[in-house]
Amino acid sequence: MTQQNPSKFQTLAGAGVLLIGLGLAAGAVSIPSAAGYGGVGPNFLPWLVAVSLVVCGSFLVWEARSGGFRAMDAPTGAPSAYWPGFAWVSAGLLVNAALITTVGFILSCTLCFVLAVQGLRGAEGKADFKPATLLKDGLTGLAIAAPVYWMFTKFLAINLPGLTSTGWL
Repeated sequence: MTQQNPSKFQTLAGAGVLLIGLGLAAGAVSIPSAAGYGGVGPNFLPWLVAVSLVVCGSFLVWEARSGGFRAMDAPTGAPSAYWPGFAWVSAGLLVNAALITTVGFILSCTLCFVLAVQGLRGAEGKADFKPATLLKDGLTGLAIAAPVYWMFTKFLAINLPGLTSTGWL
């Protein structure tokens, strides 16, 4: 399957980035600008991201309209999307969102990691549902989620849902 007009799709991609930036800017307008501890207000980061996206989106549209994206490598990978992998990753995100307040941040993120890895492995044609592999993925997810949880709760004092009230799980 070949694309008849790649610059049309490239222009649409750039316009999408530009619209996301404009939408973020529209939302940032409603955030108060009172300067905080560091001399910047809570609207600083949304404005920074919005302006960055508008600049990048504008550049992408200009690039697409002035001859297309240059020096692009030829497309690689499968000719169509791998929908089972998309389903695995989506299930991981949805399960995480559904369980985070019930089983806590660490366990829900660990489960999300395990499901997402299965989807990504499947996309490579290397699906593996052996108990040893699932255990290794679970331990890896746990090794990622636990320090993130502790950094946010203990060092940054940002409350994340935990399994216990001690703040360590």
